[in-house]
Amino acid sequence: MPESVPSTGTAGGGLTVRDLRWDDLDAMIETYYALYDERARGDPIGIHLFAERPSRSDEVGWFTSLYRRVLANDAVVAVADVAGRAVGHCTIATVGLEHGSETDHVGLLGIVVAQAHRGHGVGRALMLGALERARGRFEIVLLDVFANNHRARHLYEQLGFQIRGRLPFHAKRGGQYYDADEMWLDLRHWSPPTANR
Repeated sequence: MPESVPSTGTAGGGLTVRDLRWDDLDAMIETYYALYDERARGDPIGIHLFAERPSRSDEVGWFTSLYRRVLANDAVVAVADVAGRAVGHCTIATVGLEHGSETDHVGLLGIVVAQAHRGHGVGRALMLGALERARGRFEIVLLDVFANNHRARHLYEQLGFQIRGRLPFHAKRGGQYYDADEMWLDLRHWSPPTANR
């Protein structure tokens, strides 16, 4: 898949959206660990986290599994690269655990962007890159978004996702419950939005 360069810039220089590489491991772990610091500060974050930060060994295992899934064509990953370093990634992976299941055509989307690079078009570029890579592999793409994360939901709607339903009390963080909206996209009939849309 050729690299794509979005028209918007980002903090710290130009942005390239590219495929996953093995040497993205450290940057991706660092970005993920920073989410735990954000949560500890009380910053609003729209991604599910474990109660305690996983060990580096756990994260290496996660990354190795993701890399294998990409090689097995069970996942696609778009990586946001600024100055040669991964600052975010968007993954679409099969919902079933086994290749060839009856849900093999359905992908589950997850996205993470480093805090310093949010609000600069990185998330949009990543999602466009992941959806382009997913065409021909997945037919339906699902995601869930915290119901109070209006900014992310607006982006997903701009890209063609529709709300399928609400999951009440979906996440519990610090004694507070958060609802989530389930969203879906029919990738068979999807085309990237125009600049005006």
